[in-house]
Amino acid sequence: MFPTSRMRRLRQPKIRDLVRETELTHNDLIYPMFVGEGDAKPIEIKFMPGQFRYPLSMIADEAKAVAELGIPAIILFGIPSRKDEVGSSAYDSNGVIQKAIMAIKDELGDELLVITDVCLCEYMTHGHCGIVENKKILNDPTLELLAKTAVSHAQAGADIVAPSGMMDGMVDAIRTALEDGGFQDTLIMSYAVKYASSFYGPFREAAESGYAFGDRSTYQMDPANSDEALREVELDIAEGADIVMVKPALPYLDILYRVKSEFGVPTAAYSVSGEYAMLKAASQKGWLDEKAAVMESLLAIKRAGADMILTYFAKDAAEWLK
Repeated sequence: MFPTSRMRRLRQPKIRDLVRETELTHNDLIYPMFVGEGDAKPIEIKFMPGQFRYPLSMIADEAKAVAELGIPAIILFGIPSRKDEVGSSAYDSNGVIQKAIMAIKDELGDELLVITDVCLCEYMTHGHCGIVENKKILNDPTLELLAKTAVSHAQAGADIVAPSGMMDGMVDAIRTALEDGGFQDTLIMSYAVKYASSFYGPFREAAESGYAFGDRSTYQMDPANSDEALREVELDIAEGADIVMVKPALPYLDILYRVKSEFGVPTAAYSVSGEYAMLKAASQKGWLDEKAAVMESLLAIKRAGADMILTYFAKDAAEWLK
């Protein structure tokens, strides 16, 4: 008790650093990148200042710039030139993501980990994450397409595939297909806990993945639910997920903490486009110190239990961490 215990003694310069409980490093960062099949030049994303969709001709150079900052991994999102009712461009061996993976690997080899988003929404005319019949998203028929997509990414050289469609059984379908295809060393980072969040808006503009009807609440999680998240993670681990993800990050730090505490497996958190847009807008208005607010936010995500953070601020954070 006071005066014997004075907590401020531990907050003095240098001492403060010695007793710091949580550290954020370059190795915690994953940078999301958009690649457009029909783009001729970089296109700035309107609602995400400083973020771009890159053409295939530039994606390897941009990935190299990321690697030179000390960031160990990227995750790729593709915008195809052609969409249809079965998302065929997603699993086309000559698709935009497949070409991007090969270009990056030709340039960088194992210097940079390439993660790929495995979903169908960007490739479907209706913008939903699965096959649609009478405006209903069909779970089981979608699994085969997700598995085909994941295998095509592995064939192109992806190190990690990340299924994000929140279809029941997607991890099992992908793990089985990867094993059958001889890709037993390809990891699965499952979007195990993906909420039907209002924070995805800027991403939909970037990826051209807005839906033509309804919403995604029949397959993405209810923001009110917490115990359900643990059930989702438990199932995905049992089906073969190597890494599980919580998305979004900041509004769901309690979920992230519960997942890491309960299962102790490698856990990712996705600080999504809406989180980025809020901090950017506030800092551009002069309402926040961008560097301080971003680093505090990332540290909070790490402190809550994230082993890795997918963030559009990865390049900035890597510079600041120097």
